[in-house]
Amino acid sequence: MGRGWRLGRIWGVEVRLDWGLFVVFWLLTFNLGAGVLPQWHPEWSPALTWTIAVIASVLFFASILAHELSHALVGRAQGIQVDSITLFIFGGVANLQSEPASPRAELLMAVVGPVTSIALGILFVLLGVAWTPVAVLPRGAQAIQVVRAAGPAATVLLWLGPINIVLGLFNLVPAFPLDGGRVLRALLWLATKSLRRAMLWATRLGQLFAWLLIFSGIAMIFGGRVPLLGGGVVQGLWLTFIGWFLNSAAVMSWERLVVRDSLANVPVSRVMRPEVVSVGPEITVEALVTSYVLGTDQRAFPVLEADSLVGIVTLSDVRRVPQDAWAATTVRQIMTAADELSVVRPSEGAAEALQKLTRRDIDQVPVVEEGHLVGILRRRDIMKWLELQTAT
Repeated sequence: MGRGWRLGRIWGVEVRLDWGLFVVFWLLTFNLGAGVLPQWHPEWSPALTWTIAVIASVLFFASILAHELSHALVGRAQGIQVDSITLFIFGGVANLQSEPASPRAELLMAVVGPVTSIALGILFVLLGVAWTPVAVLPRGAQAIQVVRAAGPAATVLLWLGPINIVLGLFNLVPAFPLDGGRVLRALLWLATKSLRRAMLWATRLGQLFAWLLIFSGIAMIFGGRVPLLGGGVVQGLWLTFIGWFLNSAAVMSWERLVVRDSLANVPVSRVMRPEVVSVGPEITVEALVTSYVLGTDQRAFPVLEADSLVGIVTLSDVRRVPQDAWAATTVRQIMTAADELSVVRPSEGAAEALQKLTRRDIDQVPVVEEGHLVGILRRRDIMKWLELQTAT
């Protein structure tokens, strides 16, 4: 399961909010309510100012959601399953089940996000100006004069427009994992015919850009001013964190591709544990612990009934039962039923199986063939296999 709060589904795509997003929402709202809006409209009451600040913040994150939804919908049109979209402290991310199958698919998916943001920004500016009585302003009026003449709705639009345009342009910077970096990867992939080589160069450029942001942020923290970025401690801290995040994301993306390549053509049967201790559904938790848990390094036990898999019980399930209730509680009462489980087949690819483990945030999965348990696949067994391949 993903972290954070599940907002719902939009066009079949699950939308989640990471808890860190609420911190950014509060900071953005505070900046608008205490800084930007009082400068633009000192005549507004505090109640109106803070109401508009909240509305503008909500619409800003709705714009980010629209950006990510455009990625998801184009990805789906290219045959890529999109599990969910998560909005978090640094923006949003569409969680794809697999990499694009071709440079063209990658290019289309990458470009559509910034185009959506820029198009929304232009639309918001045009609507904001249309709803502002600019006719009463002197010829050649400055932007701040236009904003101060705007009503509440137009003010929100005139703030949202430029920030969406900046968001779209920033995402076009050719630094992976930004959308511009994905465009670069698609073009390099097209030129070299090698996704791995394209990914390597895109990752290196992404890391270079990230470190430039980090060093610029540190300079700003210590009083320096950076061309185009300005100065200030808060801006410097924010820039440093963004650089750190981009560097980490670039490295993780590269490592994920290396893992996928290393597991290419490796079936589950090669890395699974064929001999696994199973238990019956009617034994007590006390018997499970004393007779099975303490005598093996397994953390999950398939539950079999008449040689068929009916569920799985893990140490996490056991921990949720008070120890004084172990003798009166059966495995059936605490196990995860088979119809709620993710399972894999022995012929399935190990890379796809690892994706299942990652998406569900679980450490092991039963291996089933024709309804019968033939083993268990653990995340640590896959990692051990990868370490052996790296060592050789």
